[in-house]
Amino acid sequence: MLSSRSLLEWLRPASAIVRGGGPFEHGTAAYERGRYLEAMKFWKLASESGEAAAGYRIGTLYVKGEGVVRSVPDAVVWYEWAAQLGNVDAQFQLGLILLQGDKPPLGPCRHETWRQSSAIRLGERASNIHHLVFPHGTSVERNVDAAFGWISAAAESGKAEAQTVLGNMYCEAVGCERDFHAALGWYRLAADQNCAAAEFALGDVYYQGKGVPVDFEQAAVWYRKAAEQKHVRAQVALAFMNLKGTGVPEAPAEAARLFQGAATQEDPIALYNIGLLRLKGHGVAKDIDRAETALRKSARKDYFPAIQALADFYSHGAGSEPDLREAAVWYEKAAERGDVQAQFFMGRFCATGTGVGPNIRQAAKWFERAAENGHATAAFNIAIFYLNGSGVERNVEVAIEWFERASEGGIRAAQLQLGRLYSAGNGVPRDHARAGEWLSKAADGGEPDAKTTYALFLLHQNGSTERLEQVRPLLTEAAEAGHAPAAFHLGVLEMGRFGGVANVEAAASWFSRAADAGHVEAQYTLALLYLDPGSAVSDAKAAASWMARAAHAGHSGAQFQLAVMHCTGAGLAQDIAQGAHWYEAAARQGHRVAQFNLAVMLGKGQGREADPVKAAEWFEKAAEQDMAEAQVALGDALMSGNGVAKDRDAAVHWYQQAARQSHEGAVRRLDAIGVIVVDG
Repeated sequence: MLSSRSLLEWLRPASAIVRGGGPFEHGTAAYERGRYLEAMKFWKLASESGEAAAGYRIGTLYVKGEGVVRSVPDAVVWYEWAAQLGNVDAQFQLGLILLQGDKPPLGPCRHETWRQSSAIRLGERASNIHHLVFPHGTSVERNVDAAFGWISAAAESGKAEAQTVLGNMYCEAVGCERDFHAALGWYRLAADQNCAAAEFALGDVYYQGKGVPVDFEQAAVWYRKAAEQKHVRAQVALAFMNLKGTGVPEAPAEAARLFQGAATQEDPIALYNIGLLRLKGHGVAKDIDRAETALRKSARKDYFPAIQALADFYSHGAGSEPDLREAAVWYEKAAERGDVQAQFFMGRFCATGTGVGPNIRQAAKWFERAAENGHATAAFNIAIFYLNGSGVERNVEVAIEWFERASEGGIRAAQLQLGRLYSAGNGVPRDHARAGEWLSKAADGGEPDAKTTYALFLLHQNGSTERLEQVRPLLTEAAEAGHAPAAFHLGVLEMGRFGGVANVEAAASWFSRAADAGHVEAQYTLALLYLDPGSAVSDAKAAASWMARAAHAGHSGAQFQLAVMHCTGAGLAQDIAQGAHWYEAAARQGHRVAQFNLAVMLGKGQGREADPVKAAEWFEKAAEQDMAEAQVALGDALMSGNGVAKDRDAAVHWYQQAARQSHEGAVRRLDAIGVIVVDG
């Protein structure tokens, strides 16, 4: 709280506080007390007496918006007045403004926003109002020629900062011809005044060889001078030199110290690099928590490598469990910035619900963006999306375009997909020639799946002896590489299914290799081969073992056959209950004979308690699949009311269905009840 005395001092004019001095000094005193409007009044009074420093100070008030509405154009007027009177600071500031120009910001309560909206509303009348409110406009156009002149003037007067900027202009050919020799001279003059920016610039001159031979050692000398004055860019540059041993002995600890020094000034590059060093424990103690903090600070400053590193950090869980939600946040930021790998990861995250809610549309969006940026795997994925209509409208033509792009990027699976599309005519006209071309390319890539697919394509095109000799090596190479489907199809080939002499022993050998690798169809086929008493490899015990493996893997044919084996005692001990169990497993997968057999067992109470209702249900399922025996059995149940309500009409319907398949029992039943068989 202000005391009465301090309140009186606050209200008392500055002129009453400052003993002696002119208007400029009174203005300075008022400014130091935060009385900016009063300071302006005094400085304007001083300017009327031609005091250039007062004009410079008024310009600074406009730049900072202290006591006045911020207005760079108004500042330029005052800076130019003071500059023409020789004020070095005004010359320098005026040069800096003209070097960059100044565009007014837009937004609520912004001058330029009001000016533009009033121009629309008031038309020509607005210009008079604008002139009154903003007599010097709301923007300053860039003028590098004028900037060069004013900065040169300040530099020639000995201002170190101006000398440094002038050196930069000579280096970059801004407002003048490129002249490294002149730049070096100005940098040296500023460096003689211990100007850190100039020392850093000299380091760059020697590091990059701007008009002088590249000299890393000399660069390090100048970077060090600037770094000792806490010049951030110099600290970072010297840190990299120490890290890599460029111009100085390799010194990771010194690099870490310099990065940390720049990081304390919130430099994003330094924060990123000290984060990496702490993450690895390189040159500094390993500290995952501090590394994470540094990387997050850098990423929040929108430093792209830090965003990428943070996403990977959370994805892999360095030193802790992965945090996929946090990883998704940073991958999305990187993806929005155009990082192709991050776009691909976001597609995968959205597709699988990793770190984010599953969203196929978003997955498609990110895969397509990554694909457009040249990511081959993303091109393959978006092709699959278009092919299946997942997250996008189904479009086979677009899918083919993306498959072709993916193929160009070396994705063999894309060539395989193209071959399959043209072979099957899936969404495109069937074209065996193009299918063969794509499948051949895919097979040339060496992938076992591609070789197998190409081999089967050739087999179905032509089963000649010559073609068999072309196919066999393809399947053999794929099978030897451990591809179970290839081994299975070699077994089929050896069985003589595509011509040639059957070799059951060789077939069994290939089926066995595929079966051992978990190929369910091979397990079932091998079991049937062993089960056949006339086979050269007949083995009831082995048949039971392989049939059980295929049945447990969910193969409905194997489940049915295993049920038969349990019920008949073929290859294993008779077990009616187990037979009923496997019949039901196959029946639930739609195996109609299993459905019929299960219904019979339920009706008779074999292996299960008798259940006429369930028996009728299973008879109906088999009947709906056009099994004549089941249709007759269901008709009998409906006629007798066994497990279902009596329904003569429904019974006649099912008898009719079976009679159309020439089932003699159905015909006799229809004759017995006096119903004429109706042809389909």
